[in-house]
Amino acid sequence: MILPINTYSDEVLTLKAKPLKGIDSAIEELIAEMFDTMYKAPGIGLAAPQVGQSLRLVVVDISTIREYADFRPMVVINPRIVSVRGRNLMEEGCLSLPGVAGDVVRPSAITLHYRDEKFEEHTADFHGMMARVLLHEIDHLDGKLFVDRMDKRDRRKIQKELDAIAEGRVKADYPLARDASRVEAEA
Repeated sequence: MILPINTYSDEVLTLKAKPLKGIDSAIEELIAEMFDTMYKAPGIGLAAPQVGQSLRLVVVDISTIREYADFRPMVVINPRIVSVRGRNLMEEGCLSLPGVAGDVVRPSAITLHYRDEKFEEHTADFHGMMARVLLHEIDHLDGKLFVDRMDKRDRRKIQKELDAIAEGRVKADYPLARDASRVEAEA
């Protein structure tokens, strides 16, 4: 099932997500739905808060980018950043901010402690695009959006777009939570 995506100014995107204590059938179903939603949008990462679930759960698949075709899809549960290295600037976008992009400085490499879809623990190093996507999604788990990390001057340049999203005056090629709640209210 494709889940509606919460957008800028939705409260769930501002909260610190709760850790998972284990995996059950409901979480397995949520993971599958998150992958379906991410692929349909299309995106390369999706955090549970973006689909209205305040849980420390992320799905990532950067294999749709040609130079990362060998990367396998990943489920990341209860991530904790152990260390960061380097810095790089890159333009980012977000499914919760349709049509908005901006430059963000992030570490170029990270060491991450996390659990996988079987709830098994791992500590691994990630660099480049994978590190960036993981950091972007972990920000969602901490109630942050990439625009919160942008230079203030650059952020002011996109404020009209952010206001339009907050007011529900935006369309996307994937379902948005505001559209879903509006349909429910009309029913």
